[in-house]
Amino acid sequence: MTDTGTRRPAGNRRGRYALSAAVLVLSLLGITALVRGHQDEPAQPPLAAVAADATPPDNAAAATLTSGPLMSTSAPTRVVIPALDVDVPLTGLGQQSDGTMQVPTDAKTVGWYTKAPTPGALGPAVLAGHVDYQNRPGTFNKLTTLKAGDSINVDRADGSMAMFTVVKVARYAKAKFPTNAVYGAINRAGLRLITCGGNFDTAAGHYEDNIVVYADLTMAHPA
Repeated sequence: MTDTGTRRPAGNRRGRYALSAAVLVLSLLGITALVRGHQDEPAQPPLAAVAADATPPDNAAAATLTSGPLMSTSAPTRVVIPALDVDVPLTGLGQQSDGTMQVPTDAKTVGWYTKAPTPGALGPAVLAGHVDYQNRPGTFNKLTTLKAGDSINVDRADGSMAMFTVVKVARYAKAKFPTNAVYGAINRAGLRLITCGGNFDTAAGHYEDNIVVYADLTMAHPA
């Protein structure tokens, strides 16, 4: 696709974004539940407890947009990660009846959290997938092999494409999940890919860590 320039929204580019305290806590519940797709777990596993440090970010920390491309809101439809040979459609992950975030129900599916910004819009968009599920490697099985500079492209419902560049890949113990860094306000359009990692705790029934890929929007292809 030929680059025809970066789309910027009409009007004032200054904006603020921060998830509410309730959404932050509930979404963290869903992240912990991603691990439950391990081969020893049922297809519809129970949800795990919230991470110990699930402290909502201070809304006052929301920053004004100062630089970088920015796109209007549009639901994502597909994610392509060339370095991982990933090219899959996206499904929305809302909240379950108990308020926790839904999680993909198979190894291949990658979901986008509908309570966060859409990829390309101001704030951190969130995509989640399994590292493995029911004896099968998940789509995000090799997420830890991504490196700074790798590209992540997200097709959107309006026909546009949000092109992100990986900034860093980090691994966190679940008890020390960095809520604010992942979900808190940022001054640009960002993307977070989340899965599980580390050792599998058979007693607890989940992996000990979370893997988070941080990426920033670097180019916007209009429809």
